[in-house]
Amino acid sequence: MEKKEIAVVTGGNGFVGSHLVDLLLEKGYTVRCLVRKSSNLKWLKDKPVEIFNTGLFDKEGLRKAFTDARYIYHVAGVVKAKDPADYFKGNVETTRTILEVALEFPETIKRILIVSSQTAAGPSPTEIPLDETIPCNPITTYARSKVEEEKVAQSFMDRLPVTICRAPAVYGERDTEIFIFFKTFASGLMTTIGFNRKLISLIHVVDLVNGFLLAALSPVAQNQTYFISSEKLYTWEEIGEVTSKVMNKKPLQVKVPHFIVFTIAAIAQFFAMFSSKAATLNIEKAKDLTQQYWTCSTQKAMKDLGYSQKIPVAAGIERTVRWYKEQGWIK
Repeated sequence: MEKKEIAVVTGGNGFVGSHLVDLLLEKGYTVRCLVRKSSNLKWLKDKPVEIFNTGLFDKEGLRKAFTDARYIYHVAGVVKAKDPADYFKGNVETTRTILEVALEFPETIKRILIVSSQTAAGPSPTEIPLDETIPCNPITTYARSKVEEEKVAQSFMDRLPVTICRAPAVYGERDTEIFIFFKTFASGLMTTIGFNRKLISLIHVVDLVNGFLLAALSPVAQNQTYFISSEKLYTWEEIGEVTSKVMNKKPLQVKVPHFIVFTIAAIAQFFAMFSSKAATLNIEKAKDLTQQYWTCSTQKAMKDLGYSQKIPVAAGIERTVRWYKEQGWIK
């Protein structure tokens, strides 16, 4: 019997990571998940995965996880932090440590895939989607940390087979971020930000992780960077129309002026100072939300990897809403 190839996933217990784990198991890999001891493992429950309760700075723990591994998917990262330094520690220094340990396994590791973000590239100045040749223009601390993470990954490309994949806005089953949009919609309200037409790249999580797999397996993708995104661009009005049909609801539509968004963000950020948790909406997040264009091109991934968006937004929203209802997250 042929021995299964081993794939290591950091952040395998999270939204994107758990979907990647599902795909790797479906494709016949032995999957090892690197998680913190405090991690919630509900999305990994009863799945045939090996759990490594090691921090991403624990070199000895990483060595055990990387032994005989063929693929390393680095999905884990810090998306919310009270202290700006925590973004750089959680996104840059962890990546550096992972790559330093990976150097010890030159004979076995075939590819290391680093999951970055569209925010590293920054918003598009026009409707034309950004491609991978455009210089990065990050506008938040999180985004700057992802740019630095990419630079660290690039500095190892002469010694390791590394690929960087940037994700846009992601939705789907298990998501808790864009879920807020669906939850608000279910309660009879649809809020859109500002009065100008906003255009975004938006991808279902299953399409995203399929793109990751293609990038990890492609010889052409070594030492390359890709946007893994939707081929179509969407306005929030279009997303609202599709959601209205799926949920059979006609919500009250409210446009929130940009200055209100920043005001609410400032208040939330102030009160977060007295909490142990970072605010979901803060001034930097408001910066992101008020940009007119968050669009990126998938042309390079389509050409190099044979990637394509398989789940149109209508089908993606339908399956996502159905899952939320099954879980009792919305009625």
